[in-house]
Amino acid sequence: MDNLSFEESLEKLEEIVNKLENGDVPLDDAVDEFKKAMDLVNICNTKLNNAEEAIAKIVQDNGELVDFNQNK
Repeated sequence: MDNLSFEESLEKLEEIVNKLENGDVPLDDAVDEFKKAMDLVNICNTKLNNAEEAIAKIVQDNGELVDFNQNK
């Protein structure tokens, strides 16, 4: 599951949420689906954090890398 793109992970997460919202899932299956959903949430969170770190480095005109941090 770790090799999924952010968009693929999010799509699978949405499918699980829809399935669980319908309420037609037996309890044991719902627990398994919830665990899969939490794994997908962690994957998405990791990918977002990695993207945030990459975007936080801004290349200035002189080629220096500068940390971009809005929390001043």
